[in-house]
Amino acid sequence: MQVKFGLSYILIIAAVLLLLNTYPLRVSQDLVFRSKEASLESSVSVMVYSLSGLDHLTEENVAQAMAVVEETGLSRILVTDDTGRVLYDTRETGSAVGEYAFYTEIVQALLGSDVFTSNYQNGAFRSRASSPVLYQSQVIGAVYAYEYDTEQAALLEGLQSNLLRLSAVIGVAVLVLSVLLSRMLTRKIGQLLTAIRQVREGAYSHRAEIAGHDEIAQIGQEFNSLTDRLQTTENARRRFVSDASHELKTPLAAIRLLTDSILQTEDMDPATAREFVSDIGAEAERLSRITEDLLRLTRLDSGVLEPPTVVEVLPVLEQVMRMMSLVAQEKQVELTYTAQPGCAVLATPDELNQVIYNLTDNAVKYTGAGGAVQVSLACREETVILEVADNGPGIPEEDLPRIFERFYRVDKARSRAAGGTGLGLSIVSDTVKRRGGTVEAANRPEGGTVFTVRWPAAKGGNAA
Repeated sequence: MQVKFGLSYILIIAAVLLLLNTYPLRVSQDLVFRSKEASLESSVSVMVYSLSGLDHLTEENVAQAMAVVEETGLSRILVTDDTGRVLYDTRETGSAVGEYAFYTEIVQALLGSDVFTSNYQNGAFRSRASSPVLYQSQVIGAVYAYEYDTEQAALLEGLQSNLLRLSAVIGVAVLVLSVLLSRMLTRKIGQLLTAIRQVREGAYSHRAEIAGHDEIAQIGQEFNSLTDRLQTTENARRRFVSDASHELKTPLAAIRLLTDSILQTEDMDPATAREFVSDIGAEAERLSRITEDLLRLTRLDSGVLEPPTVVEVLPVLEQVMRMMSLVAQEKQVELTYTAQPGCAVLATPDELNQVIYNLTDNAVKYTGAGGAVQVSLACREETVILEVADNGPGIPEEDLPRIFERFYRVDKARSRAAGGTGLGLSIVSDTVKRRGGTVEAANRPEGGTVFTVRWPAAKGGNAA
């Protein structure tokens, strides 16, 4: 990746430098060519004008006419007659007077055309211009001018040299900068990749240390935040597996102990055998409850929920109260409820039944004989509120924040004696939150505990 980034930077800058070394030079050459064309055509026009009064051209009258023309600084000037024979030549050595000149420019001028050509090569501008000399609309000769200019060529070469030096400096700087930038960028990506591999191997405590405030650093921060959540989830999963294994192990160990006792005891009386089998059945029932609760939590965690409907809470509450009244009578607990009709929530009847049953069953279990459990249902503004209160021993303040954790028990020995799995309140919390509600627990000033569930009221329900 570092090579790709570096090559990308280098190719982009190389293209820019190539443009820098060609476009200004091409523009400068075009400017010089236009300047040469204007100056040469102007000079040739002056010379043609000085010859325009002659009816025919000879060496003598051409020399006289050209003598009054100001010095133009041109490298060479030729004047020919209509046959192309040279009548005037400014070259002192190797004069072509009397000879025929068949330069392309002269031939085209004798045909009646104004001609200009210019090129740049070998460190010099070579410019040529030619125009016909007319008398009564007849071509009687031609004027040819040639300029060999090294001064402006030197300026152009100097510009080219400066551009090359500037390009070399920029190229080196860009090369170094591209290596540094690509290394910085790929180092951050490498650090992030290393962190991903570490977390993939299970090192959830590993964090990506990426400095800066750019997008990659922000990705690193998001990765660390995600890793925090993964670590929290993993810790919860391990604790859940450990607790679940422990909870399943306890009844299994009891069942095994009871079966071993039956098998190893000869001539066991029927009453004792019946008592052992009854205990085995109770432990098997406990295993079944734990398994059902675990499956219910698994469905909640997977997010596989039945589509919600508008459900009236009161009929579900009355059904649960009828079921729990027998359990409360056996434990000598007074169970009462008050309810406001017309309270509706978006959920399923089974979910409401599970929430109300678990909270009520939990209150009845941990309220001693002679205690009381009160359940109330009310609609306030756009919220449906369910409260389950008891006058039992309450919950220690330090345990209140954790009572909705899975398998968490305030008094483990008492909880197992009561037949609890440690999952009921977790199921209540997850079920309520999945439907946009909240659940909380608090100790009552007069003693005991109150659980409060709040759901968003469904449209169509009454509000007090």
